[in-house]
Amino acid sequence: MFRKLTTAAFALMLSAVQALSQGLIRDAEIEYALRQVAQPILQQAGLPGSVKIYIINDDKMNAFVGNARAIFIHSGLLLRMESADQLQAVLAHEAAHIANGHLTRRPAAARQAATAAKLGLILSVAAAAAGGSRAGMGVAAGTASAAQRTLFAHTRAEEASADQSSLRYMAAAGTDPKAAREVLELFRGQELLTIGRQDPYAQTHPLTRDRIRAVEGFAAAVTPRSVDRRAVDYWYARATGKLSAFLRAPRWTLRRVGRDMDEISVLRRAIAEHRQADLRGALSAIDSLIAARPGDAYYHELRGQFLLESGQAAPAAASYGRAAQIAPREPLIQAGLGRAMMAAGQTAKALQVLERARANDPYDPAMLRDLATAHARQGNTGLASVATAERYAVLGRLDDAAIHAKRAEGLLPSGSSGWLRAQDILATAPRR
Repeated sequence: MFRKLTTAAFALMLSAVQALSQGLIRDAEIEYALRQVAQPILQQAGLPGSVKIYIINDDKMNAFVGNARAIFIHSGLLLRMESADQLQAVLAHEAAHIANGHLTRRPAAARQAATAAKLGLILSVAAAAAGGSRAGMGVAAGTASAAQRTLFAHTRAEEASADQSSLRYMAAAGTDPKAAREVLELFRGQELLTIGRQDPYAQTHPLTRDRIRAVEGFAAAVTPRSVDRRAVDYWYARATGKLSAFLRAPRWTLRRVGRDMDEISVLRRAIAEHRQADLRGALSAIDSLIAARPGDAYYHELRGQFLLESGQAAPAAASYGRAAQIAPREPLIQAGLGRAMMAAGQTAKALQVLERARANDPYDPAMLRDLATAHARQGNTGLASVATAERYAVLGRLDDAAIHAKRAEGLLPSGSSGWLRAQDILATAPRR
């Protein structure tokens, strides 16, 4: 069943995302894990369930808010975190910018950034554009970093306000406020560097000695609430372990995990062996994780990915199917299942699954590519054109999106769901 995206909502999405210079890493397990880490902080900020956490595939250290419902953190910063407390410190600070209303002063900046560069949507993935698959990860076209700095820069007053709020959130959530001081230490000295050598965080979040002293003083005076943090620490380790295993060289990962048999080490080993085309070793490792956690949808999903990328479509579909049974509302798992079904020749079933995935996450280019292919195989060129237009729009190729949307407009009944989706794109695309 289609979930209609109004023209206004589509345009809002475009304006909110045109300041990104890199693509996103989309992975169901990592996104779920980050939600578990963020939830205690967001609860204290009065933002539970309304904010999503996304990872930008960029080795630089940065984090920022894209709009009132999205926090972005660079993979480079995430992999430099040494604890769940430090990650929560970053998330608390960005959540404070949202909760304190700092985004309300951004419309003019957003327009300026959009004028500087009009490429890329927030949920774009380069692997989809290239037709490849790497844990749903990749880089897509986007705007220049100067546009990002224009849109997401904060004043020193905003930084001080966000620091105070974020430290309160941390203490109330049971997070050690000293972690905020540790994060700021990562950026010490950045403002003394030339712009070209600074990490983006230093350009968008002014760092001063007075700011560090204020954080130190609060952290020293406050005792965090005592809470059970085992779940937060577990999901932090799982998110960073998986991310590291996919982004770093397999040999580096295998050297680091050695013969360790704890859960996260086995997860990292499975991914490294898969990336080295050792399917037997990868399946042995992931099957041991599934045996320990048979109800874990993300381990079944990862097994499906290993099989699909090794050319075994039918067993991949079975693994994805099990994952989808456990987590029926996870659109990225549904998209993987649809992709596996397509590879296995089950086009009609795949189409149903992909439509459900689109209804819950209409900004996944890989899913939209598969959806267009499924419609084309079923002989529905109009809906295939709509899905293709949406994919190009998500990737920032608005001229191409308009071409396919115009084609769909002529093929589909006026007023139908697909026709209305084409109208959304035509209303948003630049006019010649």
